[in-house]
Amino acid sequence: MAAILMATTREYFKRGFREWRNEFFEYRYLILLSLIIAVIATFLDYLSGVYVSTTKVAHVPDLILDHIGPIDATFSYIYGYLALCITLFSYPLLFHIRTLHVVASQFSFLVVLRAMFLVFTHLGTPPDAIPVSFPWIFKGLSFQNDMFFSGHTAIPFLGFLLFQGKIRYFFLCGSVFMGIVVLVTHAHYSIDVFSAFFITYCSYKIGNAVLAKIVPYIKR
Repeated sequence: MAAILMATTREYFKRGFREWRNEFFEYRYLILLSLIIAVIATFLDYLSGVYVSTTKVAHVPDLILDHIGPIDATFSYIYGYLALCITLFSYPLLFHIRTLHVVASQFSFLVVLRAMFLVFTHLGTPPDAIPVSFPWIFKGLSFQNDMFFSGHTAIPFLGFLLFQGKIRYFFLCGSVFMGIVVLVTHAHYSIDVFSAFFITYCSYKIGNAVLAKIVPYIKR
């Protein structure tokens, strides 16, 4: 009985891997192109972060922040966010490889849009914000004064818009949770968090319209 179960399990994973491999080769050029775009978008986000960290900024009062915290939630701020970002890419990579180029492209568009908002919105990090330091290579992507809009809120919400099934509610909860975390740590103003939902939705709809026109052309 155990031998039959093991053989069935092996066959199940072999069949799943064959399907994954076939989908990967079918979409390999779109996947490669989207990942290159994601790297470029991340670099643009880095440049915008450097800019806002060195330019003159304004500190403003906030109705919510003035009545809460700051509370030290740095572990959730760092590792909760990293877990959500990693899951955003690893979920399609492992289970729906044919959608990976869509996820990477939508992510890139949102990141570039945020970089543009940062450059034109000179808001400074609240003076009483809890200091955080990302580990490893992520430390180079963490900046002061990168306020509008909240990436911690926007990127998980993008996962909610992109995926189907129960996983999307994981991202929705993650987005709301990270919004609360950045508020209690005073890492963002409330407008940064609330606007992230609306801007991300607009970014997602525009991205869908662009992909609908570009992808069929590339696949021809």
